[in-house]
Amino acid sequence: MKPLSPTDQLFLWLEKRQQPMQVGGLQLFSYPEGAPDDYPAQLAGQLREYTRISTPFDRRLVTRFGQMAWVKDHHLDLEHHFRFEALPTPGRIRELLAFVSREHSHLMDRERPLWEVHLIEGMGERQFALYTKVHHSLMDGVSAMRLAQRMLSDDPAERDMPPVWALPPRAPRAGGESGSPVRQTVMRLLGESGRQLGTIPTVARELLRTVNEARRDPAYRSIFHAPRSILNHKITGSRRFAAQSYSLTRIRAVCHAFDTTVNDVVMAMCSTALRTYLMNQDALPAKPLIAMVPVSLRRDDSAEGNQVGIILASLHTDEHEPVDRLMKIHSGVQEAKHRYAAMSPEEIVNYTALTLAPAAFHLLTGLAPKWQTFNVVISNVPGPSEPQYWNGARLEGMYPVSIAMDRLALNMTLTSYNGQIEFGLIGCRRTLPSLQRMLDHLEEGLVELEVAAGH
Repeated sequence: MKPLSPTDQLFLWLEKRQQPMQVGGLQLFSYPEGAPDDYPAQLAGQLREYTRISTPFDRRLVTRFGQMAWVKDHHLDLEHHFRFEALPTPGRIRELLAFVSREHSHLMDRERPLWEVHLIEGMGERQFALYTKVHHSLMDGVSAMRLAQRMLSDDPAERDMPPVWALPPRAPRAGGESGSPVRQTVMRLLGESGRQLGTIPTVARELLRTVNEARRDPAYRSIFHAPRSILNHKITGSRRFAAQSYSLTRIRAVCHAFDTTVNDVVMAMCSTALRTYLMNQDALPAKPLIAMVPVSLRRDDSAEGNQVGIILASLHTDEHEPVDRLMKIHSGVQEAKHRYAAMSPEEIVNYTALTLAPAAFHLLTGLAPKWQTFNVVISNVPGPSEPQYWNGARLEGMYPVSIAMDRLALNMTLTSYNGQIEFGLIGCRRTLPSLQRMLDHLEEGLVELEVAAGH
């Protein structure tokens, strides 16, 4: 029996009917060369033979003496967790996204291990899809992405590759941390008290500097007081999932034209999409929307550990000119990185936690509507840079499926893969009607910048 950490228990406590707390991913594959038309059915039969389940997929929840814990499920029913399904005709991307929207709306059975894998046939152009969802208490989005990558290979000739639930466990890296920036922040704050106490002088100094900047500059102040928005209403349990790929070559051309980063351009695309969408809903706040954004703070070429901080970034949705929005976003992100450059990892964690405390309190309780610290999450998770295969089937696209919450009705998560940026938007279907139109607005945001750059 393995007791759940306080962080993992929090994700279970937060869950309710209108707020399923699962992360997921949608992978789109093309048939292997020479595969028969019934290839997905044959693949489903092969996958059902993988009955030896690896940790953590073999665990289920129990409560002992008021403490939640994971125990091995000796009666795991693979038929419940692995499902072979077909899209309704005509089997377009629209039907696939509608399927994921419905499935991601459903709560999972806590009497069973909290994961599902759906193999989906019925698509045109000799393609099939894999939709996987895992409860956030079992695994976070970053860990799920890493596990999904372990399932793949860069060799199209490789066969007998197991599904995600049967991958052999990998030993944790010495000294390395795993998981999303939010999870790291909470876990660190729950432990290492001695090291945390040593950060107080630096954190206090930076917070004081931040407050003084906010007093002098109204635009800076808005970063810590996000406007009220329809993005931050209570939500229902119904989800809308929208996904699209955008060329990394196009995005990098804009970066070179304006001397910015890929993340800056992506945030500018999100800003345009949100601005246009809310304007069409007659719901664009006069003040700029604020995004919570994990950013890389790596100062060397090492690959060990996670050097990531969380910043609150103004999206400058009150700015009419797209290039001005991009440059102001770039300037704001650089300012945040500069602030973190003089701080230790522990100081960054504590500074982040204190600046996000009002938002956390409001998200958990809804009792502080004037403390809306940010309006939306924009998260970028790096993926494979080369083509990937699974038992000879080529991976054509991989789209993250995240979590919408009360007072945080939209989550914009993206990943990179083989020269593409793959957007996955998840939102409340009722709070944000016609969410799929935001994909067109993302394209419009990129085109505006390309035109301004002379491309």
